[in-house]
Order: sequence, then structure tokens, then C-alpha cells
Amino acid sequence: MNSALPYFRNVFDEFRRLGQLFGPSVVAQLCIAATSALRGMAHQAQPAHRDVVLRLASRFAEYTGWMAQEAGSDAASLWWTEQAVQLAADGGDDELAAYALIRRAELALYTGDSVATVQLARRAAQQARSVRIRGLAAQREAQGHALVGDRDACRRALDRGAELTAGAVPPDGADPVLGSIHLPDLTAFVAGWCMHDLGSPAEAVTLLGDGLDAIPPESRRARARYGARLALALANVGEIEQACAIAELVASHVALIDSATIRADLLRLSRALNRWPKNPTVRRTLPHLAIGLHTNRTGPGTPA
Repeated sequence: MNSALPYFRNVFDEFRRLGQLFGPSVVAQLCIAATSALRGMAHQAQPAHRDVVLRLASRFAEYTGWMAQEAGSDAASLWWTEQAVQLAADGGDDELAAYALIRRAELALYTGDSVATVQLARRAAQQARSVRIRGLAAQREAQGHALVGDRDACRRALDRGAELTAGAVPPDGADPVLGSIHLPDLTAFVAGWCMHDLGSPAEAVTLLGDGLDAIPPESRRARARYGARLALALANVGEIEQACAIAELVASHVALIDSATIRADLLRLSRALNRWPKNPTVRRTLPHLAIGLHTNRTGPGTPA
């Protein structure tokens, strides 16, 4: 049992890297198999090791939920996230329950439900014990305020999130870190997201700046997510050539990684660029966006 746990811990990191390179249906099936294997191990584990096994299983289940969201299945995402919460609780970890509220707030954000986004994020902040999770909750709350155009509340939440995350070093324990690990400056990314949604794309461009270059080439999902937001902001300040160059990069990544959440931004970007139908660069770019927006893939389901 002891010898198997480091293997599964390394496998989780590898699956996270695979999630940056391939579609969610592939990665989710691998995570589901690992979750099932660890569940079985937990039944046979000695009491001293059982909690560690269950907590690791919870991380695989939570990542399955993220892959389900990326595949466009919110119901499966919620189901797997709840499985993760239960596994973590059985392993003595109640912090994942707070993070699950942030995940639910994210689902609400992508459906345009600003009220639910803010409410769920605030509940997460109240429930969380770690500074890191409270910081992530504040950032999600800021996105909810931006969605409804509340600039003052958004900035307060952004400031709170920046303060909390600045001093929050992810733990080096056996349990994998919850939340994004592939964006070098998550605070700037969220702030840029918010400024664009608040109708200040120039501020968004300033905040996002050259951050795309800081993301490793192999982190396709992170680069596509960041690039989509940057291209959208550039398009809305009239920097069409730059927007199109990044848009083509994003579209090529999305065609490989399959992301429902990034496609939501890609659709907004396509509509923004359509305001310049006579621009030759735009005419060249729009077919690439169409390919990126096309999907016929399926993601993980919700087991009976």
C-alpha cells in the first residue's frame, strides 16, 4: 500500500499535465479509473493510511469534475465534485467542500448567473480555513460582481483576493494543490477578466499584457484560456491584427484540447471580430475560429 501511494500521487500530476494537452474525455476516463482503484485500496488500507488514500481519490474525482465541465457537461461536473467532497470528508479533509463551492460558483459564472456566483463564492470564503481558498473565493466573487457591472464591489473583492493570495503559498504536503496551477499570475488574469466584463477592455489589455508568453507552450489549455481573454480585450480596443494573431493560436489549441469554457470566450471573440467584416485579417481568422468552435466530442458521464 505504501509503495503504491507515491505512484498514484505522481500519476495525478501526470494526468494534470495530460489535461493541458488532450481533450477532457480522454483524461477524465483515466481519472475515473484511478479514483475507482483508490476507493478499492481504501477499503483494504490500514487505518493509518486510509485517510491519505481517500484524500488522493478525492483529488482525482475533483479533476474529473473539471474535465466534465470542460466537456460541456455541468451535471456530470457537479456529480463528480460532490463525489470528491465526500471522499475528502471521509479522509478527514473538509477544505475541499469549500473549494467545491468555488467550483459551483464558476459553473454559475459561465451561465451568466451573477447572483449565484457571488453567493456561492461568499459561502466558500466563510467556510474555508486556508488563506489560499479564501483568496480564490474572493476572486470568484469579483468575477460575479463584474458580470452584473458592480465596479466598486468587484474592485473590493479583487483587492481582498490579491491580498490573500499574495501571502498564500500552496502547501507542499501529500495532497495535490486545489485550483489552477498553470497560470503564472492568476490574480492579473482574474483582474483582466473582470475589467473586460466591466466594459474597460483597455484596462484588461494592460493587466493581461505579455502574460501569455509566461505560460509554457505545453500548457495548451492555460494558454488558450488566457489567450482568448486577451484577444477579446484587444478586439474591443480595436487592436485587430494582434487580436487575430492570438485568436488563431487559441482556435488551434481548442481544436486539440476541447474546452466548452474556452469556446464561450471564443464565440464572443468571433462576434467581436465580425464588426470588421471587410478587414482581410479578420476574414482569414474567422474560419479558424469556426473550426475551434466546432465540437462533436463527449465527456465523462454521471454514473447511476
